[in-house]
Amino acid sequence: MRRRQLLTVLDCDANPLVRDPLTAEQAASVAALFKALSDPVRLRLLSLIASHAGGEACVCDLTPAFDVSEPTISHHLKVLREAGLVTSERRASWVYYRLVPDALTGLSDLLDATGAGLRP
Repeated sequence: MRRRQLLTVLDCDANPLVRDPLTAEQAASVAALFKALSDPVRLRLLSLIASHAGGEACVCDLTPAFDVSEPTISHHLKVLREAGLVTSERRASWVYYRLVPDALTGLSDLLDATGAGLRP
């Protein structure tokens, strides 16, 4: 059985790499982004922000869409902000959230099956 496995490995025609694979540091960074997106509430929040004109939404526009408390929404928005997926800006008594296009482009490039790869 061992000889058969060895022959299979030696006979394998390996496909060449079409782009550089992730480094350990890049993998850790991207994993943090996916971890932030792995919660359904956070994923919906990101989608809601992206759905607003200009990719920006006031927290007062986001909270009514959920059956959770405002502090819970604030926590989820903080996780998205710390992951670098959204930015926030206080205007008077409201906070507005905006997508970070470069973060989304980086994820898109990673998932691109055409071989475009991650941007440096």
